[in-house]
Amino acid sequence: MRALVERRGALLAACQPVTYGRIRRMVGTSIEVGGLDAAIGDCCLLHGATSVVPAEVVALGEGAVTCLPLGETRGLRAGALAEATGGPLLAPVGDGLLGRVLDGLGRPIDGGGALVGVEQATIDHPAPHPLRRRAVSEQLALGVRAIDAMLPCGKGQRLGIFAGSGVGKSSLLSMITRNTAADAVVVALVGERGREVAELVERDLASALERAVVVVATSDAPALVRLRAAFLATRIAEWFRDRGRDVLLLMDSLTRCAMAQREVGLAAGEPPATRGYPPSVFGLLPRLLERAGTDERGSITGLYTVLVEGDDMNEPIADASRSILDGHLQLSRALAESGHYPAIDVLGSVSRVAPAITDPSTRAAALAIRRLLAAYRDARDLVEIGAYVPGTNPLVDAAIAAKPEIDRFCRQGLDEASTAAEAREGLARLAACYPEALP
Repeated sequence: MRALVERRGALLAACQPVTYGRIRRMVGTSIEVGGLDAAIGDCCLLHGATSVVPAEVVALGEGAVTCLPLGETRGLRAGALAEATGGPLLAPVGDGLLGRVLDGLGRPIDGGGALVGVEQATIDHPAPHPLRRRAVSEQLALGVRAIDAMLPCGKGQRLGIFAGSGVGKSSLLSMITRNTAADAVVVALVGERGREVAELVERDLASALERAVVVVATSDAPALVRLRAAFLATRIAEWFRDRGRDVLLLMDSLTRCAMAQREVGLAAGEPPATRGYPPSVFGLLPRLLERAGTDERGSITGLYTVLVEGDDMNEPIADASRSILDGHLQLSRALAESGHYPAIDVLGSVSRVAPAITDPSTRAAALAIRRLLAAYRDARDLVEIGAYVPGTNPLVDAAIAAKPEIDRFCRQGLDEASTAAEAREGLARLAACYPEALP
């Protein structure tokens, strides 16, 4: 009986009339389609001369909708048929994604065959209720000594990595990917170099690929595909969190997501605002970032790289992101140019959850190192020109002596592993050598 009911339903669905629209015009990547019954976010199919191109509805007009393509537009022409699918494009989620590499639409690109053990879901999902989020109370070891000791990351924290181009953001993410203690790792490469994909899979995830999912939308992908990759990776991480797991979500980069949304907003007719970014970009950031964090069952620890323009840490995307995130790591070009890697500027960085996930002795040791670094920074010019007289300030004397040891502690090779316990012990030993700086 059940089979008959299912067959009847399939026959009725097949008998439903299909309504087609027609492409009116295409300017840049914006495609105007007339006569199509579709809603914002719906997927429609554009019938080209040799292929069918999926597109997403991004704006509504008088008797027409504006779509942006999710694929190559070559072959499309005015008057071509457009078909509404009646809903958004679905994406895969589930344990079957572990060990796989996907594109921005959720299709496998690793040559591993069809996806098995997955279910289909929309990429939209509500953020956890603010009153039902568990407090961030436990540290998540990232395997980077300078972070685990002085800028600790908690399970469910959202941390930004701010730097200009070529300062080491991707290398830092590679270290974290290999050394983290998370149950599952979801990596989103949004608008980045295609070369990084093979390196990440073959080098950084070689020993941990069975607990990782990689979502890739390189810089040559359409804007909507790049944007969709960020939300797809977040949705996959949410699926694991809903099953009580502690997930690490790495997104490189948040700025490329904002740039993709800028393309989408301008194509949809939004006016440009701050530095050419339309208002929808500043609505996108909290909508994406608030989905990470803790809920009643598991956690998503989000690490988002932010590519700052001209090393300006206060440019619009960096400033808006910093106001939403639970802390930030600032990378220094000066440190990178001197061969200091990872190039983390400890004084310019902060973890807002550090007091909740560290013990008093660790906090005191970290504060002592910060005091030494600040004292050295303030006296550096005098020291370099020989104008500082030893003995004038005991804290500066200690800072001058401690600076090489602090630099040695904060440096770490790409292949060098470190545990959180080792980082805390090393920090305590280092701070104990300079009691002048202890609180």
